[in-house]
Amino acid sequence: MRRDRAHPPIRHYIRAVTSPSPLPDPRVRPTVTPGSGGLVDRHGRTATDLRVSLTDRCNLRCTYCMPPEGLQWLPKVEQLTDDEVVRLVRIGVEHLGIREVRFTGGEPLLRPGLPGIVAATTALRPRPEVSLTTNAIGLSRMAPALAAAGLDRINVSLDTLDRERFKQITHRDRLPDVLAGMAAARDAGLTPVKVNAVLMRGINEDDAVPLLEYCLEHGYELRFIEQMPLDAHHAWTRGEMVTAEDILARLTATHTLTPDVEERGAAPAERWLVDDTGLTVGVIASVTRSFCGACDRTRLTADGQIRNCLFAREESDLRTALRSGADDAELADRWRIATLSKLPGHGIDDPSFLQPSRPMSAIGG
Repeated sequence: MRRDRAHPPIRHYIRAVTSPSPLPDPRVRPTVTPGSGGLVDRHGRTATDLRVSLTDRCNLRCTYCMPPEGLQWLPKVEQLTDDEVVRLVRIGVEHLGIREVRFTGGEPLLRPGLPGIVAATTALRPRPEVSLTTNAIGLSRMAPALAAAGLDRINVSLDTLDRERFKQITHRDRLPDVLAGMAAARDAGLTPVKVNAVLMRGINEDDAVPLLEYCLEHGYELRFIEQMPLDAHHAWTRGEMVTAEDILARLTATHTLTPDVEERGAAPAERWLVDDTGLTVGVIASVTRSFCGACDRTRLTADGQIRNCLFAREESDLRTALRSGADDAELADRWRIATLSKLPGHGIDDPSFLQPSRPMSAIGG
């Protein structure tokens, strides 16, 4: 088996409202030619956006994600090392056509080697766009180092501006830290700072307008996300979900929203221009207005599993092959083959739908 050219270890880098998109045509049946091609599924979609979970741990306990006591975390030996993460990301970029990399968790700021991983990723050629999804706790301290490592931008999860309600939702009194982290990201040039908010019926529905006005005031881009069936205790029910229609009704009661004419492409958010501000608000209607037909994502979990969908119940193991000595070409082919099994849609509306066993914190957003 040939040896791949040497690559420096990671420490080397530490210096320095419309219709849902149609489902894909099931008649399209691409095949995999070993050693060539990108991540094309059997329905003709090509994955160019890689989401990498760096840890399943989190320092919040959001009610729609995990119980107050937390979860059983992955043992360290099962998690990819920093060098293993970078190697798989490099294979994605150099061999498989990945053009965007988003680091997620759990909470990725809890990963000690995060700046080095970001630096190694931004050093790849062709250089991918590199972003991070975080709850922003600790971001006020980390933002300058992440900017120096080449990180392009930040997504922050924030569901309310009310301190007591924040504590109710997350079981932690950390709202001031989150707001400080967002400001630090903006000041460090990690822009646009995007804010992801989940509204829950009877809990924070009336935060829609205050969140929008706060983001407009500070120049952040707000995205509302429909609550998805990815909670650890499997308590999600569609009837209790705050839908895209509900969200837009609240926003249009106080603001003028005009559909954004910019091409959406594979972006998950439907966007509207707000008043005459030049800023947009988006709604990611994963449940009621699915965009599976345009999906361009592939996911790598913290323990080295490839997932084709947030709601997938099957995974493909790259970690075992990686640790058994597989070269880059073999790992790329395994990734290509894993992509072929991607389903045409998430199937939430199907009576046979079953929620994935992994919660959101163990998958990565």
